[in-house]
Amino acid sequence: MDKTKSKFIKVRCPKCKNEQIIFGNSSNIVNCLVCDKELVYPTGGKSKISARVLEILS
Repeated sequence: MDKTKSKFIKVRCPKCKNEQIIFGNSSNIVNCLVCDKELVYPTGGKSKISARVLEILS
């Protein structure tokens, strides 16, 4: 069985403290669902996360 290197990540918004789950290799900008602050920026591979990582989900 093939294992992927991409993971889902639980993050906390630095502005409003909302917690949400994002994809680690996102190809789009991901905004906070509450305050609309940008949390994830795509870089072509792993995304740059500008929020606090709380947990890495498998």
